[in-house]
Amino acid sequence: MIHPTIVKKQRLILLALVILLFSTILLSMGIGYSSLTYDRLLPTLLGQGAFKEEFVLFSIRMPRIFITLLGGMALALSGAILQSITRNDLADPGIIGINSGAGVAIATFYLFFPLDPGSFVYVIPLVAFCGALLSASFIYLFSYQKKRGLQPIRLVLVGVGFSMALSGAMVILISSAEREKVDFISKWLAGNIWGTDWPFIWALLPWLIVLIPFSLYKANRLNLLGLSEPVATGVGVAIQKERLLLLIAAVALAASAVSVTGGISFIGLMAPHIAKAIVGPRNQLSLPVAILIGGWLLLVADTIGRTIVDPEGIAAGIMVALIGAPYFMYLLLKK
Repeated sequence: MIHPTIVKKQRLILLALVILLFSTILLSMGIGYSSLTYDRLLPTLLGQGAFKEEFVLFSIRMPRIFITLLGGMALALSGAILQSITRNDLADPGIIGINSGAGVAIATFYLFFPLDPGSFVYVIPLVAFCGALLSASFIYLFSYQKKRGLQPIRLVLVGVGFSMALSGAMVILISSAEREKVDFISKWLAGNIWGTDWPFIWALLPWLIVLIPFSLYKANRLNLLGLSEPVATGVGVAIQKERLLLLIAAVALAASAVSVTGGISFIGLMAPHIAKAIVGPRNQLSLPVAILIGGWLLLVADTIGRTIVDPEGIAAGIMVALIGAPYFMYLLLKK
């Protein structure tokens, strides 16, 4: 039973985050290389703008804003799940090899398979999921011990090793590829938001519609998995089954996000920590807050990155890493 005062506090925080998100979205709509001033923003939203203004807003900025928002939400939720099932505050899909597995699958598909422009958008999240799931399966197998089960610390360490190995495989893959394709993969690795059209949103949205409610439904199971294994077993939790299901959900969330946002790390590390610092460690309270914080963090990073250097900007993944890497070092030293 959660105290009503804490629930009320969480709802106020969620309301404040929603307001902050909408404010940031409006701010991001009016910022960019192409001219669209704030006094023309409302008329353009209402369909009374010039052709150029409507094209900039509806075909360029809004798809990118929603992609970064949804991608950040998925990465934050994935990180929160991984931190609970591994009982390790340093777990993040970008750090323990899940993103790298998705990246190698995307690079292989992009380099060696014929691309149909009509279906490519919808196939790429599935390709990323298959690569990330294969990577996670190997990490899980190497981390599992017959007598002791899955060791959370071992899982993180093995994941870091796989991440490094897969990064090497990525270099080998692109070393003999065509220049145009290498440019795309290099931008993906840097976390450059490349899926900036409406079809990418429709490709990403179904994954979130299914996996966010599922993860919230499993919030209490995540609480129990965060305890010691004897305690979780004592209250009737099938530890290995629940951990495996939630690991697959975390992999799917991360893979679907990075398939259109590029290789972005640290969102899944920072957002859950900030959420728990605000509302406490119970996942029923912290998961919704982490989801909104993750979307806001990536949106802010992308908005700043595409504004400070015209016209190409700085990749959102680099902007996030500038904040996330020092935060990771802080947590590493603290823990």
